[in-house]
Amino acid sequence: MLVKTYGSAVFGIDATTITIEVNIDKGVNFVLVGLPDSAVKESHQRIKAALLNNEFKYPGKEITINMAPADIRKEGSTFDLPIAIGLLGASAQLNTALFGDYILLGELSLDGSLNPMKGILPIALTAKREGYKGIILPKQNASEAAIVEELDIYGVENIREVVDFFNGTITLEPTKIDIQQEFLKKLDEFNVDFKDVKGQQNIKRAFEIAASGGHNVVLIGPPGAGKSMLAKRLPTILPPMSMDESLETTKIHSVAGKVDAGLGLVTNRPFRKPHHTISDVALVGGGGYPQPGEISLAHNGVLFLDELPEYKRTVLEVMRQPLEDRQVTISRAKFTVDYPASFMLIAAMNPCPCGYYNHPDKDCICGPGVVKRYLSKVSGPLFDRIDLQVEVTPVNFDELAYDEPEEGSKEIRDRVVEARLIQENRFRKVNGVHCNAQMGSRELRKYCQLDDAGNAILKTAMDNLGLSARAYDRILKVARTIADLEKSEVIKTAHIAEAIQFRSLDRESWGN
Repeated sequence: MLVKTYGSAVFGIDATTITIEVNIDKGVNFVLVGLPDSAVKESHQRIKAALLNNEFKYPGKEITINMAPADIRKEGSTFDLPIAIGLLGASAQLNTALFGDYILLGELSLDGSLNPMKGILPIALTAKREGYKGIILPKQNASEAAIVEELDIYGVENIREVVDFFNGTITLEPTKIDIQQEFLKKLDEFNVDFKDVKGQQNIKRAFEIAASGGHNVVLIGPPGAGKSMLAKRLPTILPPMSMDESLETTKIHSVAGKVDAGLGLVTNRPFRKPHHTISDVALVGGGGYPQPGEISLAHNGVLFLDELPEYKRTVLEVMRQPLEDRQVTISRAKFTVDYPASFMLIAAMNPCPCGYYNHPDKDCICGPGVVKRYLSKVSGPLFDRIDLQVEVTPVNFDELAYDEPEEGSKEIRDRVVEARLIQENRFRKVNGVHCNAQMGSRELRKYCQLDDAGNAILKTAMDNLGLSARAYDRILKVARTIADLEKSEVIKTAHIAEAIQFRSLDRESWGN
């Protein structure tokens, strides 16, 4: 007897429906075909034990299982449930009438219980698009799948519940989530706030500009100056995520298995902080069976690299293309996957090995040329993709002891949102550009025109301060954002002057 059940496999951040054909005939054998990996092949023993421990009969006949399409490699243990249900259906132990309506997912334990899995959201989105009625999956994953509306999500604990459901002896209650309420409830939940930061007004201003225009930032200053503390608070002033951004971010985290059980939707912008010992594959993604890396997990959020020069050179260099294209392509011999990687890069570093170069109170003990060699660990092309280079100085006692309340994240975020709305309106007809940091040369010429005074101050700065030619475009983009914060149609000399202040590392005097 031949029956078909349906599972799903994730490739990149999208899913492909897998048809599992189970045929039972005369003889004694077990054959599993369709490019299964070791975990899928091992399902035979798990399924046999699970069926016998739940008092089902394991068919002692010729069993042939085909997983179609056969040219796609099947990985993982999530095909246990559809294979087991297919075996029971082919051996006439349950009603097969509803098999075509549902996607089945889940790894079986030897006692028949279902273990949770990852990659649920892209599977649910594909199931809805292809017209399936619902999904039957482990109970721990039900809330994540229920994000997708107009799809019946049945969370079950063991295979017995699935069999009884198909036989009509029990009724399962679908998991329901009010997606809008879930989205709005957690939209502004933060554990940190800029009002907790004493002093550092210039850094707060730099972060407000960065958040408004989507600019990358590097903070350079001595240990204990507050670089990490400030960076952790940047997501609190970024514009709230839209529903589309939230779903896209959740898909990536779902594929990587980073969605917390019971939470379902990712509503706050990600903040990823990988250690400086990270490998290049872990940062950009990849592996034998590709998985999203840290830059994709930071999509629509912030990637924070602390102690930037301590990262391996190869790790930093592989970021150059994703920073420019806002996606990363992982290529293998038989397939290629694309992961989104539109993130803000926030980097922090000491100015020298001892940490006290340019410190107002402590002397630097590094020898001649050491500072320049230390900074050269980070390549010029990478610095070229960082718009704001900000010196961080220690907070003095008077600022720490100041009792007046500091401006909170909500007030800063309100100004950021207004500036982003101006940019959305400006670029509404430009494909792939949503904020000032994404402008190309054509948009720069159109939206960043300077008057004679503005050109004069920029020329003077480049000549007298030794600013590099690559700083020119970055200064114009930052100046455009500063003008947007002031709701100015034109870029004024004051906007150019402030933007020039945020190019510390481009000065020839730095590190010499």
